[in-house]
Amino acid sequence: MFDLALNHVKTAVNRLGGPTKAATALSVSGTTIHDWINRRRISSIEKAKLMAKLSGLQLQQLRSTQ
Repeated sequence: MFDLALNHVKTAVNRLGGPTKAATALSVSGTTIHDWINRRRISSIEKAKLMAKLSGLQLQQLRSTQ
């Protein structure tokens, strides 16, 4: 039940040092990072794989639709 409320994308971004550092690390815009946080999902599989590797989270957590 608590897992549904957890925003894994936001957690991953915070582990990378915040939206600006995450955007730089993933070669995307800050707007893209904020869109991912709001949607709670990284739409690009390649960017999700990189984010998972850099943040230590599971790919499935970053690609989930919940």
